[in-house]
Amino acid sequence: MTSLDAPPQPRFTEAVSVWARVALLSFGGPAGQIATMHRILVEEKGWIGEARFLHALSFCMLLPGPEAQQLAIMIGWLMHRTRGGVVAGVLFVLPGLVTITGLSMIYAQWGRVGAVAAAFFGLKAAVLAIVAHSVLRVGRRALRNRVLTAVAAAAFGGLLCGVPFPSVILAAGLTGWVGGRARFRDFQPAGADGACSLGDRPPPGAWRAAFVSLALWLIPVGIILATLGPASIFGQITVFFSKMAVVGFGGAYAVLAYVAQYAVERAHWLRPGEMLDGLGLAETTPGPLIMVTQFVGFMAAFRNPGALAPMLAGVLGGLLTTWVTFAPCFVWVFAGGPFVDSLRTNRSLTGALTCITAAVVGVMLNLAVWFALHVWFSRSFAVLVAGLRVELPAPASLDPWAFALSLAAIVAVFRFKAGVIQTLLACAAAGVGLHVVMGG
Repeated sequence: MTSLDAPPQPRFTEAVSVWARVALLSFGGPAGQIATMHRILVEEKGWIGEARFLHALSFCMLLPGPEAQQLAIMIGWLMHRTRGGVVAGVLFVLPGLVTITGLSMIYAQWGRVGAVAAAFFGLKAAVLAIVAHSVLRVGRRALRNRVLTAVAAAAFGGLLCGVPFPSVILAAGLTGWVGGRARFRDFQPAGADGACSLGDRPPPGAWRAAFVSLALWLIPVGIILATLGPASIFGQITVFFSKMAVVGFGGAYAVLAYVAQYAVERAHWLRPGEMLDGLGLAETTPGPLIMVTQFVGFMAAFRNPGALAPMLAGVLGGLLTTWVTFAPCFVWVFAGGPFVDSLRTNRSLTGALTCITAAVVGVMLNLAVWFALHVWFSRSFAVLVAGLRVELPAPASLDPWAFALSLAAIVAVFRFKAGVIQTLLACAAAGVGLHVVMGG
């Protein structure tokens, strides 16, 4: 493909419709969401090249917060500057925000509704197949040699044995940095991108957007603390989730234990077991998995409404949680994105980010395995391997229907090339059908 074959720069209105499509298809946690963006933006549309996409992904993996949403902000900004980043980031969250709000209201009012839970049961099977397919697609492109494959394997094994996510990413980055400085070819990107809409032009600065995003995050925080006080439920939500947005390295899975411990054991916002229900909602709705925090904020305010009606307080608590969780993401990307993207020719930095990209494949595989174990098995137990704690599923807790549905979805996706929407709808319908046949 020559430069003349490159697709034209997309119009902003066209990009908006594509970002809405990406958001609606963003099931399966970060692994599925990253692969969905890759499939649509790199393979189908040709708007951004392979190397630029992976470079941006590696940068976003270093940031606190949801890496998939930050990747959307980064690519949107690269294509259409600030307005592109804002639209991509907001649309990425919007479907999940609306869905989680509605489902949280249903959950708070009626608890677990049988038909809804059955549809989620089927969706989980489809999501597992989509995530597995996504890991394979990204891995084929990122793992170009044995060294990078070994890095991915080490990342997968480290996470499986309980090594903290930041340590895995830091080790991969340092390895690539040293390899890049030593000019080892295995640690360098595959080369310049082929023909694509974005080309190789340098990005504009985004400091003004970063400062505006910072103000939009912190000013509401200050107003809530000044008017309602830190002891109010909205003050507690604001402080806790703002803190989480700053220290939440490693994506959703890395911070869920911290959120669950605080919400259940310290603040008593949730009852034991309800965090898993919230995670189930977030796993089977479009958008970042960290949207489970919206469910936590909703239930916290619903049970501590003060002078407000409980349902209104819950909706406001959920929206406030989402705001302070995702607003910082725009600050990180707009502040650091121009600097990192402008250094794509720096051997040390590109070596570090190339190695991080390889580690990301291992992270995605680890998330896929984690998801599979939680879909197929209801219980797990811990064993010590060389002094490291490893979680293994309890064989007796295998759900045969979940396993069968997952297997059918995998065959549909891998063998018959079924699309994402068709697979999701078919598995959701199968879940509801099982619910009806088995008498609820």
